[in-house]
Amino acid sequence: MGSPNIVIMPIKLTRTSNNLESLIINVDNYTNKVIMFLKENGLKEEDITLGAISIVDKMANEFSNQEFSIRYLATKVINIYSSEIEKVRALSGKLSELSQAGILFKTDDYDSKIEYVYTKLNDIKPSMIEEATSNARAVAQKFAHDSNSKLGKIKKATQGQFEVISRDKNSEHIKNIRIVSTVEYYLID
Repeated sequence: MGSPNIVIMPIKLTRTSNNLESLIINVDNYTNKVIMFLKENGLKEEDITLGAISIVDKMANEFSNQEFSIRYLATKVINIYSSEIEKVRALSGKLSELSQAGILFKTDDYDSKIEYVYTKLNDIKPSMIEEATSNARAVAQKFAHDSNSKLGKIKKATQGQFEVISRDKNSEHIKNIRIVSTVEYYLID
């Protein structure tokens, strides 16, 4: 198992209004409040980036013949990209404080899920290959012993792909790292 070293957490703000100008001001105000909240909870400014505001005019949809009580829907994404995994995990549990202040957002949509990334694979590759080779040798020795043969030198070896996957769907912050290697040995009778 490995620990991710980067967390990406998008916070998608949503607001609605019938007045476009006030909607944009409202989104900017809420964005500033979220950024202040993030900084007050220990995030560095360089870990926070802002996406562009996206505004949908429901009346501009040529395929819709219904009337809308609210015309405009705005979304803006505040992205957190940080190496401080535990700080961001703790922060995600405190986001309800923003909801209590009337700031509506999403963090678990299909396009705004928290991601945990492991970027230090090259640091552990040599030891993983060594362990895979050692394990392959132990298995080959068992085959040799069971067939009354002796294990010879390596005939051919290939390194497969490294795979970094979450332990399970509820533990995205815990990663399993695996390599599949193929090692062929000569057997001596």
